[in-house]
Amino acid sequence: MIGRLTALATTLGVASVVIYGAMFIVPGDPASLLVGGSKPNPEALAAIRRQFHLDEPFWQSYLRWLSGAVHGDFGTSLVYRSPVSDLIAGRALTTILLVAYAAVVILVAGVGLGVLAAWQERRVGAAITLATTVMMGAPTFVMAVIFVALFATGLGWFPVFGAGSGLVDRLWHLTLPAFALAFSWIAYVAQVTRAAVREEMRSEHVDTARGRGVPERSLLRRHVLRNASGPILTVSGLTVAGLFAGTAVAEQAFGINGIGALLVQSAAKQDLAIVQAVSLVVVAAFVVVNMLVDVSNTLLGQRAKGRAAA
Repeated sequence: MIGRLTALATTLGVASVVIYGAMFIVPGDPASLLVGGSKPNPEALAAIRRQFHLDEPFWQSYLRWLSGAVHGDFGTSLVYRSPVSDLIAGRALTTILLVAYAAVVILVAGVGLGVLAAWQERRVGAAITLATTVMMGAPTFVMAVIFVALFATGLGWFPVFGAGSGLVDRLWHLTLPAFALAFSWIAYVAQVTRAAVREEMRSEHVDTARGRGVPERSLLRRHVLRNASGPILTVSGLTVAGLFAGTAVAEQAFGINGIGALLVQSAAKQDLAIVQAVSLVVVAAFVVVNMLVDVSNTLLGQRAKGRAAA
């Protein structure tokens, strides 16, 4: 566990250096980029340099920024004139709900389709494999346009824009964005699940259990899925972690005021304080989810060894 936490801290540290240092890599003066305009006022440039500590050496200003980030202080937005942490906190719940909704859709549909394709390989396996192969090539923004045209504008079943208010209304508004975000990931999880289940079904211990007369449903649950849970859990965790980065497309397409949309809008307005903060938050979420998946896989492996020893 100490090794994983060290790796987590190291990854976040390297990511923070890259994120903060990107402002200094782009051509020109970072202060000019923050102020905007072709001929910024020298006094405004000086004020920006003082505000963002750009008049200090790089490592000194970076450590100051990192110290504030660790305590939840990402500075002030030049565009919104508000603390960046408040802007992120006000939109975090919407993004978390969207990711959670999409994750549930992915896990239920992806694992279900994968198990069905492996278990009923002769009947529907080929059709599911073909469908998921096509689904993997469908970008989120394309599915967003299709879903809006079909289910929102065409049939009128779902709202087109906004995140709603209240839990039920929010879930209703987030249905199309969640499915658009989850669409290609469902196929990815389904194909990995299918491969893992098929491999376990061909193993010797499954043939032995089947020869002993173990019912097929019990065989699938106790012998196949239990041993195939490792790769399924890994791909599911990577998928959920990747959703945090993909929310920007879905939120922009459906007019949802989440963290992803805030990142896109701030990048367009050159509000680097928000871009840096959101980028760090997304990287942190990705790394933390991956660590949790790694820990879960380790625990599953220990349980499997314990059962084998018993």
